[in-house]
Amino acid sequence: MSDCIFCKIVEGQLPCNSVYEDDEVLAFHDIRPFARVHFLIIPKAHIATLADAEPAQERLLGKMLLLAPRLAKEQGLEAGFKTLVNTGRGGGQEVFHLHMHVFGGGDPVRPV
Repeated sequence: MSDCIFCKIVEGQLPCNSVYEDDEVLAFHDIRPFARVHFLIIPKAHIATLADAEPAQERLLGKMLLLAPRLAKEQGLEAGFKTLVNTGRGGGQEVFHLHMHVFGGGDPVRPV
């Protein structure tokens, strides 16, 4: 998707403050954080929304969920964290490339 900001980040056309990367996923700090620690986990393949995910992507989605606690701990969220996946316009999604917010470490910087 040539106009997708997250695809441009994956392709290296735009910078990010990376937390983790492998062949399938990328995690990076959110530029508009909700909390002291706030990063996103995205699939490198373009999937517009969680509602667009298919059964063939089940392993990838599970990988993202299992990666969240590991990265949260590495980022100092040993006491706990929140995850959020906005889905569709009605669900508050702003960037139409599936992404999971992982955040915590104090009061929200802005409303969720």
